[in-house]
Amino acid sequence: MAISDWPADERPREKLLARGAHSLSDAELLAIFLRTGLRGTTAVDLARQLLNRQGGLRALLDAPPATLASLPGMGAARRALLAASLELGRRYLESELVREHSLTRPSDAGRFLTARLRGYPHEVFACMFLDNRHRLLAFEELFRGTVDGAAVYPREVVRRCLGHNAAAVILAHNHPSGVAEPSQSDRSITRRLVDALALVDVRVLDHLVIGEGGWVSLAERGWV
Repeated sequence: MAISDWPADERPREKLLARGAHSLSDAELLAIFLRTGLRGTTAVDLARQLLNRQGGLRALLDAPPATLASLPGMGAARRALLAASLELGRRYLESELVREHSLTRPSDAGRFLTARLRGYPHEVFACMFLDNRHRLLAFEELFRGTVDGAAVYPREVVRRCLGHNAAAVILAHNHPSGVAEPSQSDRSITRRLVDALALVDVRVLDHLVIGEGGWVSLAERGWV
């Protein structure tokens, strides 16, 4: 049965408009982006198949481009639409940060940094550059590495701070293993960056390690 033949209050689009997006299941939300299914398969059924095949919504959206391209029904237009929707969400979170009066607690930046860094299969080191009131000036991913780590160069971090005229920074990187517990090397590079940035009067407010279930703040551990 086609979705158009379903009762109106069960169709994903009508359900969203009547009850809000929160009322939809993962498959129903995904079906709205897919718009149509395959021959003999509705968009909702196709969405369920994709979610089951990949192990859930998060795994599907984090899948590499080549993996998405190999999935049934995931042509270039649909892949582009999903990628655009993810980027809209990330930019929405970033716009919330821009409106904040200051960023001084891990929770102020944690959601945004998790959305930006958690899905990478390799380690990425990033910085949030802040003004003297700790408002966001810019966010940049500076270094990328393998699953074992990323080479971080303090001189480049200093250069980017000066380029943004930043007064403070929040450092962040992900652990592709999913375990957010900081390593000894994480503590070591934090100390090196604190010392290097102090020479140009830039304060390191925190260093967040992003894992599968959230983040760990080095400042809260007393290591910044």
